[in-house]
Amino acid sequence: MNLRRLFASFAVLLLLLALVIGLLWSPGYWLFAVVIPVIFLGIHDIWQKNHTMLRIYPVIGHLRYLFEFIRPQIQQYFVESDTNGQPINREYRALVYQRAKGEMDTRPFGTLFDVYQEGYEWVNHSLAPLPIQDSDPRVRFGGADCTQPYDASPLNISAMSFGALSETAILALNKGAKSGGFAHNTGEGGISPYHLQHGGDLIWQIGTGYFGCRNANGEFDPALFTEQATQPTVKMIEIKLSQGAKPGHGGILPAVKLTQEIADIRHVPMGKDIVSPAAHSAFSTPVGLLEFVAQLRELSGGKPVGFKLCIGSRVEFLAICKAMLETGITPDFIAVDGGEGGSGAAPIELTNSVGTPLRDGLIFVHNALIGTGLRKKIRVIASGKVISAFHLMRLLALGADAVSAARSMMFALGCIQSRLCNEGTCPTGIATQNPTRYKALDVDHKSTRVARYHAAVIDNLKELIAAAGLTDLEQLHPRHINCRVAGTEISNYAELFPPITEGCLLVDNQAPDNWQRDWQRATSTSWQEVEPAT
Repeated sequence: MNLRRLFASFAVLLLLLALVIGLLWSPGYWLFAVVIPVIFLGIHDIWQKNHTMLRIYPVIGHLRYLFEFIRPQIQQYFVESDTNGQPINREYRALVYQRAKGEMDTRPFGTLFDVYQEGYEWVNHSLAPLPIQDSDPRVRFGGADCTQPYDASPLNISAMSFGALSETAILALNKGAKSGGFAHNTGEGGISPYHLQHGGDLIWQIGTGYFGCRNANGEFDPALFTEQATQPTVKMIEIKLSQGAKPGHGGILPAVKLTQEIADIRHVPMGKDIVSPAAHSAFSTPVGLLEFVAQLRELSGGKPVGFKLCIGSRVEFLAICKAMLETGITPDFIAVDGGEGGSGAAPIELTNSVGTPLRDGLIFVHNALIGTGLRKKIRVIASGKVISAFHLMRLLALGADAVSAARSMMFALGCIQSRLCNEGTCPTGIATQNPTRYKALDVDHKSTRVARYHAAVIDNLKELIAAAGLTDLEQLHPRHINCRVAGTEISNYAELFPPITEGCLLVDNQAPDNWQRDWQRATSTSWQEVEPAT
């Protein structure tokens, strides 16, 4: 038994002893029976490092764990398991906690899902499953114009900025990425000292505010970019066009979370909300975007450069594809965010009702690149509500080469979804700039949880691949994933998301009608749709 558990046990024994004395001797000892044990419990809570919330809220924080224990016991008598409902969401969060802590994560009595409910999904297994082949699966990023390719994990940390997250949260994520051998996306808030301290691989995200590489007018500064991008820990650069949390809207950092340190890193003034512009100023056309990609690749010394977006207008993305064909410039990767994703705070209309959901957006991008003959040149990253290895496998089957996750990594840090991210009062020290709160988050302990969670997901992904009779991730196809469409009607992903023919958009009347119509309306010189010639 370690010292912390011994201390807690001693506090409990003292409480029992005090209760006995109070009962046998005098009612006055009830004060002694309550106050002394509570003091010992409070000291224990502040001393321990496993639970950040108990360090911030000693003693009373235990009520949260009590309610968390009681709720499922009551709920099981009244609530049926729901594929998309809260019981399942809580189950997935509990799964992350267990894997991050290294606890047993198996479940008795079968699935929680109603397997006959519309929307239930599963993977086809093989009667001849194979041994796990690849101990450390990797995905190479970097096309012909890239001189510093990067071999990435299939699962990496999605974009979350310093500012949105605390310094200890960033430190823990990056240290976990370093020890686990996966990448950490900086988010659009720039590269902070906390991204660099432990040397974890970085994907530097450049947003419309150009934080960390902007001049006094908020415009892109090539010299500042080169200074940051050539650092050894920066492995890839990602231009953010839009994000799933708030597509069509710039990033938001409330003034309540803005510190002088963050302002210095981002090169912004103090005292007001930091709202990134909705669109980029460094380019204004699809061709301009690709020229910017080429510029960043050259300034970074040949590192992989790509862009991230949540799909909106199909025509606009096809316009980018046309620009690739006309200029000969291709990004090394495209990151597809889902309209349902995002860990950041946003206006509710944008959160709920703007942006194409991830699976629809992903299959569209995958097919668009196939139809233009560009798919083999460009890697695709998917991002949006990835928790389990099956979530990861599902996106890989739809065409992603790698996946990035935000909320599950926050769960691994100890996030309880209190939804106070935008108020600076996060009870777990993750999404706050209040030192009283974020200093309670133990970096060493939480980084171990992040690395352990990542390793567990990859191990389970390898087991799923082997169970399907496959030897590597590249053999995974849409037909391996099934979905109950309605009642007894079952379709696999290849049937639900039919592919288009390689290069069909390059030949007149070879693509499906809806694809041909959008292709004709796209132009490389403008984001606006054009009327096709009659």
